[in-house]
Amino acid sequence: MKLVFVHDHKFLKYEDQYYSTGGLSGEALKRYVDAAGNVTIVARCIEINETSKHLSHSSIEGTRFVPVPNHKSVKSYYKISLVKTILKKEILESDLVIARISSLGNMAIRFAKKYNKPYLVEVVGCPWDSLWNYNWRGKVVAPFSYLNLRKLIKEAPYVLYVTNNFLQSRYPTNGYSVNCSNVSLTDFDEKIINKRLEKINNMNSSKKLIIGTTAAVDVKYKGQQSVIKALSKLKKQGITNYEYQIVGGGNQSYLKSVARKYEVLEQVKFLGTIPHKEIFSWLDTIDIYAQPSKTEGLPRALIEAMSRGILAIGTNAGGIPELLDEKYIFSKSTNNDEEICKILREVKKSDLYSQAKQNYETSKEYDKKLIESRRQSFFKNFIEHNS
Repeated sequence: MKLVFVHDHKFLKYEDQYYSTGGLSGEALKRYVDAAGNVTIVARCIEINETSKHLSHSSIEGTRFVPVPNHKSVKSYYKISLVKTILKKEILESDLVIARISSLGNMAIRFAKKYNKPYLVEVVGCPWDSLWNYNWRGKVVAPFSYLNLRKLIKEAPYVLYVTNNFLQSRYPTNGYSVNCSNVSLTDFDEKIINKRLEKINNMNSSKKLIIGTTAAVDVKYKGQQSVIKALSKLKKQGITNYEYQIVGGGNQSYLKSVARKYEVLEQVKFLGTIPHKEIFSWLDTIDIYAQPSKTEGLPRALIEAMSRGILAIGTNAGGIPELLDEKYIFSKSTNNDEEICKILREVKKSDLYSQAKQNYETSKEYDKKLIESRRQSFFKNFIEHNS
């Protein structure tokens, strides 16, 4: 049985081995290997001259990678014909297709339908939100992309959603479906929450509060600039006991220019990329986690922060409101810094304490054993019904 997984994730290749910045690590790809025995991954790829401890190894046993050229920019769009040729060949030779929603994934769905290949669709985000919040060109394309995806999902025989309600309501299906987050947590030792509560109890009023976000720093719809602007508003009100730590790869120049313009550069710390296995240690040092994204599915980073008993704030994008207390939700608009400022200004020690317990309990719904059992059961039904 040959399973093909298609997504426009950008893998990094070094000496015939493939790596990921985190989204599709070997651990994530093992889900498909466990279901089918082996999997061919069709995705974009960049060759690198050296590897790094910050990268996750993706080339695990049972995987085969088929790279396609980048085709998403205006300059490289001419390569789309080659991309289609590669994708068509792999799908024709496959028995089953799993397509994660993306430009490449959508192509895979169309080929699977054309050549009568059984397929399953993973809906991990909303293209309307991501395009609408990208630039003016995105706003032009967003309605067409939205309607196209609604049609694709409605007709799909098997659909896996990463949210409990949001994506299901926006992109309903007539096929079989399951809600199954890409987040899978394993560490629920009560020592974690007890340590957090002790830390909060020992706080004094003069303590600096550390806000944290982990996301690419050169993607504007991730929204870190809104938190930076909120710090500036707080500073003008005489409140300077906040530090904003930003974790994530990419060019930092834009966010640094925002921090400089709003005169809070000394309060913003850029930590670069942190290996995923070290993220939890960093999370234990911060006090508030911010998810200021303009578009989201169900953010893994937010749930991981909640699992460490951290008070979290976030926009009303995607599945974020499914996770957080309404009091800590702000709009995904461009001018939401006043809302963030208000939330931060009103945070009390008692809030940190109550939210620590509430968020820790909510995160338990994303226990790896529960989620992977549900995912594998859905994959098993998909494979058995089509073999």
